[in-house]
Amino acid sequence: MLLPVTALYAAILTLILMALAINVTLHRRSLHVGLGDGSNPVMLRMMRIHGNAAEYIPIAVLLMLVYELNGGSHTALHLCGCALVLGRVLHVAGLWNSDGQTPGRAMGQSLTWLTILALVALDLSKVL
Repeated sequence: MLLPVTALYAAILTLILMALAINVTLHRRSLHVGLGDGSNPVMLRMMRIHGNAAEYIPIAVLLMLVYELNGGSHTALHLCGCALVLGRVLHVAGLWNSDGQTPGRAMGQSLTWLTILALVALDLSKVL
């Protein structure tokens, strides 16, 4: 069985996750931080940007996969996939230069949470 919609967004989101991982490595090298954050606020921020993505992307992709496997709407999956990608990009943009509250950070995290909740509802609608 082909799962084209989940495959598309899993690939896009994995590229985002890999770019953030590479960014952490590049910052480690330039800031001379071998382990942890080295008490450097920039290093900590880059680690948390990557960590936040690593915490939310896998569960969202799993929920997309289950929904698609259960015959879910491709339109709904595309809407959720686009919202998730947008949410992740907004979160990165909002946190990149500031560790405080920014509109991008708040919108990105909110959009991520709402998308995950929408996917939960879609999955439950298939089994209840």
